[in-house]
Amino acid sequence: MERKKGNAAAQAWGLVIGVILLVISAIASIRFGFQTISWGDMIAALTHYQEDSMEQVVVRTARLPRALMAIAVGASLAMAGALMQAVTRNPLASPSVLGINQGASFAIVLAITVFHWSDMRVLVWVSFGGALLAAAAAYMLGSMGKDGLSPLRVILGGSAIVALFSSFTQGLLVRNENGLQDVMFWLAGSIAARDIELLMMVAPYMLIGWVASLILAPQLNILIMGEEMARGLGQRVGLIRLLVGFIVVLLAGGSVAVAGPIGLIGIIVPHIARALAGHDHRWLLPYCAVYGAVLLLLADLSARFIIMPEEVPVGIMTAAVGAPFFIYIARKELRSK
Repeated sequence: MERKKGNAAAQAWGLVIGVILLVISAIASIRFGFQTISWGDMIAALTHYQEDSMEQVVVRTARLPRALMAIAVGASLAMAGALMQAVTRNPLASPSVLGINQGASFAIVLAITVFHWSDMRVLVWVSFGGALLAAAAAYMLGSMGKDGLSPLRVILGGSAIVALFSSFTQGLLVRNENGLQDVMFWLAGSIAARDIELLMMVAPYMLIGWVASLILAPQLNILIMGEEMARGLGQRVGLIRLLVGFIVVLLAGGSVAVAGPIGLIGIIVPHIARALAGHDHRWLLPYCAVYGAVLLLLADLSARFIIMPEEVPVGIMTAAVGAPFFIYIARKELRSK
């Protein structure tokens, strides 16, 4: 009993430290960049906003929305990765690896370049539709065969979906050079120059995904013990997988609609969270939300200084960090078999 209390206390402290890091990272994201904002202007922009102050305008119209988007997208992608790893029992599963981000991206590129849709309220639903299509295709490919769903088949199916939708997207852009300029920076993954109204459109769906994830956390703890064990304990495995798939579509589709396909957050953060909080999803998912937001905030902050005054898309930064981590996890899994 005392050991459990000690573990819970350590987990709680780890979450508190994560929240503190989140606050510090958000403040740094608002203050620093090509133009450094003073403490006075930053506070005044939030409390006594003056439109004739350029620094305060930068805070209210650019830096603050950007920080909020990084928090929402980072948390959503990290939680989606943890959910997918639990359902597939594959440590390499994530929205970017299984093609969900690519499906949402293809749907948006198709809508912009072929149908010339520009209303973000429409594109949000287009993103959700593309994510749903990719998730269903990856699940079907991963479930083929007499043994049903397996970690290896999921990764192979996801790789096929990534290649398929990526090639479709490239084909659309080759045939429509005018549309290339409209979507190229977005395709690299970026939260720069995004309107706060876009985040407000998808925030309710992300919130539903966050809450539903936490509600399903105890069921995920049962599911990771194995399908036979879960069924023996009375769990409706198919229903849980369906609900988790729906949540992942909300989280990943909303993230792509806001920021484009930012990759590998869903792989990196769940592994960090497990090292800190263990495998209990009641703790793991909040850890993923907090540390996913911290990671994307820091990646976006770093992206501002590499080729200043220009910026590197944050998706490139996360790929640079995540690719070596992905290789490390893959090699670790191979050695363990």
